[in-house]
Amino acid sequence: MKLYGEAVAMPMASSGSTRLLHLRRPWPFRIKQEPLTAGASAICWARKGKLKEFRVQASGGNGSKQASVDRVNGRKVNGAVHGSEASLSAGNGTAVRQVDDGGEVSMHAYRLGRFVEDRFVYRQTFVIRSYEIGPDETATMETLLNLLQETALNHVMSSGLASDGFGATHQMSLRKLIWVVTRINIQVEKYSRWGDVVEIDTWVAASGKNGMRRDWMIRDCSTGKIITRATSNWVMMNRETRRLSKLPEQVREEVKPFYLERRVFFNGSCDNEKIEKLTEGTAENIKSGLAPRWSDMDVNQHVNNVKYIGWIMESVPMNVLEDYRLTSMTLEYRRECRQSNLLESLTSLNEGVENPVNTTSSYSVELRSTHLLRLQEDKAEIVRGRAEWKRK
Repeated sequence: MKLYGEAVAMPMASSGSTRLLHLRRPWPFRIKQEPLTAGASAICWARKGKLKEFRVQASGGNGSKQASVDRVNGRKVNGAVHGSEASLSAGNGTAVRQVDDGGEVSMHAYRLGRFVEDRFVYRQTFVIRSYEIGPDETATMETLLNLLQETALNHVMSSGLASDGFGATHQMSLRKLIWVVTRINIQVEKYSRWGDVVEIDTWVAASGKNGMRRDWMIRDCSTGKIITRATSNWVMMNRETRRLSKLPEQVREEVKPFYLERRVFFNGSCDNEKIEKLTEGTAENIKSGLAPRWSDMDVNQHVNNVKYIGWIMESVPMNVLEDYRLTSMTLEYRRECRQSNLLESLTSLNEGVENPVNTTSSYSVELRSTHLLRLQEDKAEIVRGRAEWKRK
């Protein structure tokens, strides 16, 4: 194995006695300790599939804790670093070392989720982080969708259904199938702020013959009030042919015991209206040259569905972003997007929408926008969207 670059364990505060772990040079690499210099940074590169486990425990304390690079190509390497409480882990995700007693604890213990209501509902708690808020000091729509996605995946993992895919069950993996979202509607009554604690409930139900519906509900833990509701529809796709697939009976039998016939939206409150297609003639704003990054891809080898929110906002006028709050977003996914694609974002605005039927909020929508993400080269549709806004 060749190890390119170097790996550095950096303390939170500078100290003349602080030491760090350096891994550098091609194989065979050597481990040594050096004083931390101001502004030091490093990147560790290793050929994929070779680095099985990498752990470092360190802090500015006087004690010495065991650190380990457990296995590299089957060879065990151990070293010692000074420290007592910080932990860095990069491995297969099955276990991490507890710092306080040196034992092993499953990564599942850190997901902090639990089943409620006879195991039909999965519940998880999150703290809104500083990097999850926007310029108005509240969580962004992208943050909320990321939390919904995380809760959904942990639901599958904790249920024992997960195999080696991104939320895929064992029978799905055998048939090379993955879940893909076709439509999602999220409605926000109130955005959380930095440090707020929220509780997310999620459950699943059948959607037609070959689909599945997943709903979410977000509560503010300090008040117990529901501040966000969301629903989504999912279908299956073959990960090799990239074609949609019927729901195999074996997969249906796996997921059916978890179905809960409950809807997060009341009758008529969910946005089920058709989203009109925008063109150059109907769009008021067009932003071209949007390029997916490597970090926008997920394990299903396409752009993650949450990433589209950022590109949609690229064509929203700045005065709307500054003066209005996004209260509802509906996305209709039409096709996959790969890293090699260039995108265009189109937006049109419609003011003065009164009492829309597709909102659970108590106020009238003051602004509605329609969106389209499409391939720049052949204009093929990626995502259609509709949003509702309220003045801040």
